Amino acid sequence: MTSTKPTPETMTTETNKLGEMLEKLHAFIRQRPCLEFGNYGDAASYRKELRQITRDKRDAEAMLFHVWRCHGMTPELVGNAAKVAFSGRLTWNGTDWEYTVGQYWPTEYRKAACVVLAFALRTYWSEPTLDRLFRQAKNTLGVGVAKRWFR
Repeated sequence: MTSTKPTPETMTTETNKLGEMLEKLHAFIRQRPCLEFGNYGDAASYRKELRQITRDKRDAEAMLFHVWRCHGMTPELVGNAAKVAFSGRLTWNGTDWEYTVGQYWPTEYRKAACVVLAFALRTYWSEPTLDRLFRQAKNTLGVGVAKRWFR
């Protein structure tokens, strides 16, 4: 009879795979949005959009760093979250993250990362009610991130 307990070797391999996934996701999040000023009527609306994109970056990095520190988080859990969340438009192909654009790349690629990471954390925490899930997210990630991604 074979043991289903993880060995140190398989745990190291899982950790390395997860580390690679998360490093590449961090590089994906850090990409410049490359907004086109011509798509906006004035500087105020351009800056408003840029602030939202920057907030999405901060939120994604906060969730990413928490996922990185979660003991028991697996590459499969993050990969499955990517398949389900954000209509499956952000996917892990085994070596890199691929994103299928919906409407406008600069405003949605970081949102996609946030949704995938939030889904992975929801699955990992497996809280029975939305209220308890929100409290867990608020205690771990802060009120702003919890309100935007866990309500």
